[in-house]
Amino acid sequence: MKVVVCVKQNADGELNPFDACAYEMALRIPQAEVILLSMGPPKVGDMLRSLTRLGAKKAYLLCDNGFAGADTLATAYTLMLAIRKIGAGLVICGRQTMDGDTAQTGPELSAMLGYFLLTNVVELTDTGEGFLARTREGETQEVSLPALLTAERSDRLRLPGLSAKAGEVIVWGAQDLGAEASRCGQRGSPTRVVETFRNEEGKRHCRFIEASRLDEVIAAGVGKERDRVFTNAASGTKLKQVWIVGEAPRQMAETIGEEIRVIALQADMSEAAGRRSTAGVACDLRGNENDTNFLSEFVQIVRREKPAVILWGSDPWSKKMAAQAAALLRTGLCADCTTLETDGKTLYMYRPAFLGNVIAKIVCCTRPQMATVRTCSGERADVMLSLGRGAADAIAAARAYRERKQGRNLYSWEMGASRGLVDDGLAPWEMQVGLTGRSVSPAVYLAVGISGAVHHITGMKGAGTVIAVNPDKRAPVFDYADYGIVATAQEFFRQSL
Repeated sequence: MKVVVCVKQNADGELNPFDACAYEMALRIPQAEVILLSMGPPKVGDMLRSLTRLGAKKAYLLCDNGFAGADTLATAYTLMLAIRKIGAGLVICGRQTMDGDTAQTGPELSAMLGYFLLTNVVELTDTGEGFLARTREGETQEVSLPALLTAERSDRLRLPGLSAKAGEVIVWGAQDLGAEASRCGQRGSPTRVVETFRNEEGKRHCRFIEASRLDEVIAAGVGKERDRVFTNAASGTKLKQVWIVGEAPRQMAETIGEEIRVIALQADMSEAAGRRSTAGVACDLRGNENDTNFLSEFVQIVRREKPAVILWGSDPWSKKMAAQAAALLRTGLCADCTTLETDGKTLYMYRPAFLGNVIAKIVCCTRPQMATVRTCSGERADVMLSLGRGAADAIAAARAYRERKQGRNLYSWEMGASRGLVDDGLAPWEMQVGLTGRSVSPAVYLAVGISGAVHHITGMKGAGTVIAVNPDKRAPVFDYADYGIVATAQEFFRQSL
């Protein structure tokens, strides 16, 4: 069986780490004919040639001036043409790239191919009669071929043998694929970056305190009114109507829309079409029970009623479904928006890019304009204790600290983690806070051993009071904290207990 692995070269010349896991997953399939596929400039050929030494039979590089500047939709279209020409029954992609962090290309590609889709796969098992995939949520599911899987960072890519030889790298251009020029590269990309600027969002004035004052500061923080999760730019004119899928995007939608139309996920659409509620128009679709039916009905109603703007939540299901819907509707999708604004006609979407260091202002040239927006998950805790790599040797002490505080029944406590700690396998993905994890808004966010990477700050900026603990007084996290404690994680928990 042919297995195509889609890979991308990072700006630093290295293989995207999620794609490395996808490649290793494919190489473990017995008797599979593994083929690498990438899109990029000629220099990517050197990386592909090196990677073939690990076991891929050959590699294809999609290289053409017409492919340059592609967004996720145009990228998925080009990859789709190549995969159809190769004739693979299984495609494995990394969950996301490190520069865009959108996790859209895989689901969009699956929709264009018409393949079964399963995201966030950490393990793939060949049973002899088929495949079983385990996801990061702990679920095991049978894979129906043809299929596209997106892989998590769960394995290390093997090293080549000393005698391993490089395989063939075949270069295809637009003419080789029979590609429509209007759907490739920048020309075929409905999302356009209007402006970029340094991400200064969430910065606070930090006051350094001793650990002995922690309880006092937490008590004061819990007593304050909690900040709103999002603060959108004021718009003089709003859009007449905004569609939202589920209730999660409502807060963002209300800042830009006069009337909110809800696409709910419970009842059959035909029973509720056109029904009004106090929040606007409600229209129900059958969602989680059957994703295929949901997409089919959703696309039909969108094509029929032609909404201007559709917002989705930031949970894994919404991201997956939004990307597939965008592919079927041939429209743009902006991921993980933290701010929205409008002039009454056009939606302007702001999202972190390049690991959160840059904020990009984006417009969508097609209709509907679609976006997934950052939303808080679950109920707000009074205090969230979040750990980073700097607390890797103090996890047990952190849990004991949290249990002791929780036992006093003064406040509700929740645990969080940075992506680094999750990637190292020291915390479950459910705890991850940040651009590729959850957005949270506790009354108090206690960050221990977290460096302050901007992609993490994106997820915790809605906290009312932020307290950071780090042994380096110059650590970036203190720029986003109200209070700072200079100490290692071990020192902090020893003093606090």
